[in-house]
Amino acid sequence: MNRIKEFLAVRRMSQTDLAHQLGKSFNTVNLYAANKVQPPIPVLYKIAEILNVDVRDLLLPNDRITQ
Repeated sequence: MNRIKEFLAVRRMSQTDLAHQLGKSFNTVNLYAANKVQPPIPVLYKIAEILNVDVRDLLLPNDRITQ
């Protein structure tokens, strides 16, 4: 599980903006932000760089994941 959507809101960045900077489609970024698909590790690092956060901050700790 990731916190991409949270950090997009904090940075006042849209999913479209992130998609352009990543070189991905809006649909792909939307799936990442909605936690329907998890980005590959290299993409997660690029997202962290774009959002100016530590990559670890994008991930939820195991004890916060609800099933």
